[in-house]
Amino acid sequence: HGKENVDSRHSRGRGGETTRFHTVNVAQPVRFSRKCPTGWHHYEGTASCYRVYLNGENYWDAVQTCQRVNGSLATFTADQELRFILAQEWDLEEKTFVRKDQRRFWVGYQYVITNRNHSLEGHWEVAYKGSSEVFLPPDPIFGTAMSEKENVLCAQLQCFRFPTLWHRGLHSWYAENCYEKSSFLCKRSQTCVDIKDNIVDEGYYFTPKGNDPCLSCTCHNGEPEMCVAALCERPQGCQQYRKDPKECCKFTCLDP
Repeated sequence: HGKENVDSRHSRGRGGETTRFHTVNVAQPVRFSRKCPTGWHHYEGTASCYRVYLNGENYWDAVQTCQRVNGSLATFTADQELRFILAQEWDLEEKTFVRKDQRRFWVGYQYVITNRNHSLEGHWEVAYKGSSEVFLPPDPIFGTAMSEKENVLCAQLQCFRFPTLWHRGLHSWYAENCYEKSSFLCKRSQTCVDIKDNIVDEGYYFTPKGNDPCLSCTCHNGEPEMCVAALCERPQGCQQYRKDPKECCKFTCLDP
């Protein structure tokens, strides 16, 4: 324990001897506000992180981009998760390939065509067999750039952002040529993020984002666990000082 905020008290024990108690500040529980890297949106219902990439890529390139960040093109487990996605205000600073009030994103489904006779018939499938149990989209709207040689189309989720309809979660599902370029939605498991916004691997020690730079925790299933706190000595010869918010036991002296 450090010497800061130590209160020494005395009481009489058996035989008249003096017993000294030290009351030391105890680290308070910290609310860990970040479970996703910068630029990702966290949803507690699935313990997942989501990010829209607005630079246009075809479906297969989008798949690889998501895999490089330890994720995959998003699939959805329940209506509540989809409503969460529709309610987000995704960053629009980059160039987009669709109108801002009608955004389309590649997501992790494919439409397999089984009959081309009078109308296109087929069914949705999850693009990746390793995906967790998900719901499948309703009948799609078919894109305009289809090739007759293609038997597999890829899913685009279209979100509408008209001011009068935004809060209703209006959306559509498209089955589109997989080689069209589009924005896309990646999904990954929540992760440990340290105080300097670095991603922490499972089982490693780190200082989580929060209010205490002197915490050391272990990353377990994307959560900080088994945390230990250090208490620092106050700086010597300094009456007024400020603690560094990101460095443990680092102070700036404010004396004249």
